[in-house]
Amino acid sequence: MVKKKEKKEEKGVRIKVKGYDPKIVDKSIEQIIEVIEDFGADFVGPVPLPTEIKKITVRRSPFVHKDAREQFEIRIHKRFLEIKKISKEMIEALQKITLPSGVEIEIKMKS
Repeated sequence: MVKKKEKKEEKGVRIKVKGYDPKIVDKSIEQIIEVIEDFGADFVGPVPLPTEIKKITVRRSPFVHKDAREQFEIRIHKRFLEIKKISKEMIEALQKITLPSGVEIEIKMKS
């Protein structure tokens, strides 16, 4: 009988940053990395995730020209960052970061 090695998972945080402008998303990731490096924690990333493209088609004219249509698209750029061994002070420092408007941040605790 062979025993399987059990992976010992450490507590950490997974951060996903979303935004419409890739330059602003990269700048906000740099701000987060500066805070992490100040505390000397290990991290993995930033990993660029696939860009989500939402397409919307609308008619140009409401009555006569029903075949004339316009298409618009919204691109949502995403980045992923994982922090290993996080402390309470680091969480407080991450919460105090002021990110530009149009950037959404999602933080999940990894157990």
